[in-house]
Amino acid sequence: MPKHTPETKSNQAPHQPVLGEAVLDMLTPRPGERYLDLTAGYGGHTRPILERTGYQPDHVLVDRDEEAVSYLACQFADDLVRIIHSDYEAALAGFHPEDVFDLICLDLGVSSPQLDSAERGFSFSADGPLDMRMDQTRGITAAELLDRLSEADIADILARYGEERQSGRIARAIARARPIERTTQLSEIVAGAYTGKSRLHPATRTFQALRIAVNDEIGQLERSLPMIESVLSSGGRMAVISFHSLEDRAVKQFITGSSLEPLNRGVIQGKINDVSNPRARSAKLRAAIKNTNGPAGA
Repeated sequence: MPKHTPETKSNQAPHQPVLGEAVLDMLTPRPGERYLDLTAGYGGHTRPILERTGYQPDHVLVDRDEEAVSYLACQFADDLVRIIHSDYEAALAGFHPEDVFDLICLDLGVSSPQLDSAERGFSFSADGPLDMRMDQTRGITAAELLDRLSEADIADILARYGEERQSGRIARAIARARPIERTTQLSEIVAGAYTGKSRLHPATRTFQALRIAVNDEIGQLERSLPMIESVLSSGGRMAVISFHSLEDRAVKQFITGSSLEPLNRGVIQGKINDVSNPRARSAKLRAAIKNTNGPAGA
């Protein structure tokens, strides 16, 4: 059973997961099954799944965010789950052959607490240091990355990870304004370079692209998918929630030709009209079951 500190007496997590009910429907947790949450965050997916499997010491919760790991440690007793402070690629690489799981969840993207904290540097709407690291104990910040990259490389990142049509114009403005240390500074530079009208804030795609680059999100996903397959038990189920077309494409292409068989036809979309969680609008869920008879296709 969960444990609570005086600060977290409620079962209400500070971050509400996207597509939570759909994940439960796809994974269909059963008593006694082993669960691996590779992006456990604030336990949004973990708690309802463990309520169905039962709490046991061979469940593993992974997150690279130090604040999220601290929260998890306060919520779940040490003898009932194992908590790992790491990115999910490194955690997967560190498992032993006997570490096999029946249920695996991977929820990509940024949690609400990360977005809400100006000091993390993810948001263009609040002033803070231009950081954007999921794990603030390692790696280079977004400010340092912008200082190191050429104008052409910045434009490439904005186009590839942000699908920004004005990537060249924005990259030019960024290169001329360096060094850039604050989120609002970058936001104003992008807005000043942007032409025309957009339903999104002009800096939305730039911030998304830099976050993905700083944390190597696409590369980490592509390298991790084969390891996820290897630690999934026969008949085990995997659920991946993505928020970017490149992420979803990587998951779809991997399932094709692997020993995984899709649990649903196509992709499950987040709710476009979900006012309580705007992130849900771009969410896509793909779920699969491990087929021991060889490649199943997608």
